[in-house]
Amino acid sequence: MKTEGFRPDIRPQNRGSVMLLVLFILALSAALVIGMLQLTTEEVLQLRNQIELTRALSVSEAGLNDAYAKIRKDSRWKSGFTDKKFFEDSYTVTVSGTRPNLTLVSTGMTSSGYSARLVAKIRTDDNPPHSITVQSIQINP
Repeated sequence: MKTEGFRPDIRPQNRGSVMLLVLFILALSAALVIGMLQLTTEEVLQLRNQIELTRALSVSEAGLNDAYAKIRKDSRWKSGFTDKKFFEDSYTVTVSGTRPNLTLVSTGMTSSGYSARLVAKIRTDDNPPHSITVQSIQINP
């Protein structure tokens, strides 16, 4: 049986256009993947920053709690702490003001170099165990 119009030596004309379409889709997919990777990388970095800043704030809070404990034992305590270790991190606490109104400044520093600062205005009681009333706390003033 003979087929009219069929010539096996002639190739279809659309073969190059299919290749161009495939390359275009591949390039578009690659751009989409690269964009998603960039967004994910930024989110990971932001998450790391948030974790480290939260850790620094917790270290700073530990410094305040340590200072509260010292003041409860001795309301005249004003020496503070300098680079006191808190696991692998550290905090520094300064005490200023005159009794019964004191201002405590606690700066927490992580081992990664992130820091946070808390300023607490407190009022102490003259009678042991020297109760403390926190009048205000400011975060990173």
